[in-house]
Amino acid sequence: MADVPIINVQALIALAFFAAAVLVARAVVNIYGGKWPGSPWMLFYLRALLGFLVAGAIVLAYYSFAGKDIISGRM
Repeated sequence: MADVPIINVQALIALAFFAAAVLVARAVVNIYGGKWPGSPWMLFYLRALLGFLVAGAIVLAYYSFAGKDIISGRM
């Protein structure tokens, strides 16, 4: 994996964050609709997790499109 540019890895991580956000959003909808068991605190936790996943996906995708590496910490 040493031949893959870090910007492409960053974009793949952004896609993974987005996919995880879609799964968490689906879980929230199923819990809220009563299909799956869950408490209001579980919904609170999942919605907070959803916010972090979406924010991470947006930031990583933005910097990937800009061509900036923010994963390795080198500028």
